[in-house]
Amino acid sequence: MKRTRILSLLAASAMAIGLAAAPAAAKAQLHVIVAHFSDHTLTTFEHAAKRFEAAHPDVDVVIEDVSWDNLQQRLATDIAGGTAPDISVIATRWVLDYVQNDIAEPLDGYITPEFRKGFYENLLVPGTVGGKTYLLPILASTRALYYNKDLYEKAGVTEVPKNWDDLLAVSKKVKEKDEGAYGFGIQGKEIETDTYWYYPFWAYGGEILKDGKSGIAGDAGIKAANLYKSFIDQGLSEPSPTGSNRQDIETLFKQGRLAALLSGPWLRGQIASEAPNLKYGIASMPEGTKHVTWGGTDSMMLFKSSPNKALAWKFIEEGIFSKETRLEFTLSEGFLPVTKVEMEDPRLANDASLKAFADMLPIAKFAPLMPQWAQVVAATTTALQQIYLGQADAKTALGAAATSIDGLIAPQ
Repeated sequence: MKRTRILSLLAASAMAIGLAAAPAAAKAQLHVIVAHFSDHTLTTFEHAAKRFEAAHPDVDVVIEDVSWDNLQQRLATDIAGGTAPDISVIATRWVLDYVQNDIAEPLDGYITPEFRKGFYENLLVPGTVGGKTYLLPILASTRALYYNKDLYEKAGVTEVPKNWDDLLAVSKKVKEKDEGAYGFGIQGKEIETDTYWYYPFWAYGGEILKDGKSGIAGDAGIKAANLYKSFIDQGLSEPSPTGSNRQDIETLFKQGRLAALLSGPWLRGQIASEAPNLKYGIASMPEGTKHVTWGGTDSMMLFKSSPNKALAWKFIEEGIFSKETRLEFTLSEGFLPVTKVEMEDPRLANDASLKAFADMLPIAKFAPLMPQWAQVVAATTTALQQIYLGQADAKTALGAAATSIDGLIAPQ
């Protein structure tokens, strides 16, 4: 009996030692790349990861913050090297390339009707290719009219411009009363020069692509270009718009030297921190024959190469698009909500300045998805700069650009 008991104890000890020495089961790992929107971005997604890991102890979520300047090249390098992340934020316009190269995972098989209903439906359109959903919007922005209340009051302006003719007339009044102020800022340098022109172009009924060809040289394009040229020629814009990028005209506005400009919701936060005494208002985009605004999204994509696609989707659904994460992201970054539950929060629902942008989501238009988009932007921007500088008239410059674009998009 004694010998049997000793053997039993030895066997139990050996088993205990064996169990202690056995390695712990490896956790499933998710690699998520987020774009650097601000110094808050990484913290927001790390909070989401910690909540998810607490609910799923067998999972490690690694969040990596990459600057926008490096993101596209970084993803290209990782994809080529077979080390692509499971999930990444991308610029929505990149999706066509990823779909054509079989890199993006279609999401329709994961998305439930209830989950889809949580989004503003038109924000899902830019991430849809060939009838399949490949992207989920992580943020949205529209553009609105910012105006300086003091400059308008000084000029005797009592009503905010509702259309483009009103804006031109009001800008003249500002110039008459204050030679040191500019009526309306026009972006003509670097990226988004074309975007700034699409505002009146779309308002006058223009379409970037029409019947498979460029539509920029039509009546709406010429009218929009001539409108901006009239601001410039009459000294109603800042001097030399081709030397002003978006940040330059936003700076003029924050300095109180610009009566009006078109910008997104992020400018509200900049004004609060950099020019807290500036008296300004936000109004809807000026109308033409149509009432429309630019809509922009950045998006979240699931990679087809992910070895843990089901788990990655679970993190997208439960982590990234949870109410907690969405509110933390939207409140800290200053972009528009992409889910309806966010707008139920009093901090957003009662923010009148944010509501001005959110109210325009139903009339937001998006740039078309096309593989040659960068070249289209370059051709359009060059034409606009020629017009603004007086080097060519609108019909000639836009006509040449349209011909070039048609050559780019023609079937090969």
